[in-house]
Amino acid sequence: MSNICGPHHLKASRPERIQFHHSGNVLPSMSTTLGYVEYGTDVTIGVGDEMNLNCYSLSLPLAGEQELAKSGSLLRSDRDRGVIVSPFEEQELTIGGDCHKLQVAIPRAAMQQILEEMLQRQVGTPLCFHAEMDAVEGATASWWRMARHLIDELERSRDLYGQLFFTRDLESALIKGLILAQPNNYSDELRGRLEVKLPHYLVRARDFIQANAREELCLEDIERAAGVSRFKLFEGFKKYFGHSPMAYLKKFRLTAVRQEILEDRSARNISVIAMGWGFTHLGRFASEYRKLFDETPSMTIQRLEARRGRML
Repeated sequence: MSNICGPHHLKASRPERIQFHHSGNVLPSMSTTLGYVEYGTDVTIGVGDEMNLNCYSLSLPLAGEQELAKSGSLLRSDRDRGVIVSPFEEQELTIGGDCHKLQVAIPRAAMQQILEEMLQRQVGTPLCFHAEMDAVEGATASWWRMARHLIDELERSRDLYGQLFFTRDLESALIKGLILAQPNNYSDELRGRLEVKLPHYLVRARDFIQANAREELCLEDIERAAGVSRFKLFEGFKKYFGHSPMAYLKKFRLTAVRQEILEDRSARNISVIAMGWGFTHLGRFASEYRKLFDETPSMTIQRLEARRGRML
């Protein structure tokens, strides 16, 4: 791991139990490394002072948990939340013995090169990311899905992914996607340079959907709120959101149900929460939930209860 990420401390209460395993591949253009990591026992990795990483190390548990200590705060990381261990900062990452995780290591030089290309100027201040990455929804969740797809394809075949002419663009896209998706100290400048403003009719439609998602909505309601033809409404949603208006509504509702399950402390029945967000066919709801989040609603609750049990 020192060869991949740079110098760091490794502490374990039972070092004889360490069963370290790393499987990964290096994209040859800028030496980004993608793969899977596990240690087999509880360990703590420390960086800072003279132990500065030479890369940005991003990890997302597929099983188990880890915890990042940074600037006096603790960030818990599980399959819903990844973390970024950045160069230039003092941090400790405690990894559970049962933690099996995705890891992406992006060299500092590669990150700076891509950032300067995007800004079209040189930068003096190091790029610093917000440490916690949402792996459930939004742009960061899309980034993690992209990274996992690349890892799996690199594991399967080198016929295409071993060709520099092909992978250098993928590597550049991976780094650009991270810089755009994850909040950082250059986000405002990048937003001002690159932001695509939504047409007013799409803003009206989106706001209407989000404000009335618990109600029984139909396509005609969204059309009236947008004030445009059905054709233009579909065209705009596909271009800017990647979904039809009703698919956007369904995804918004499913995400809201998941968030309510994760935040709810009264252990209400899943069906009550789902029906409160407009899902009347519970079998179809469970199928669509699993398709979007790769687990059933009951599995979400089981993971939540297990996490609470460990915190008691």
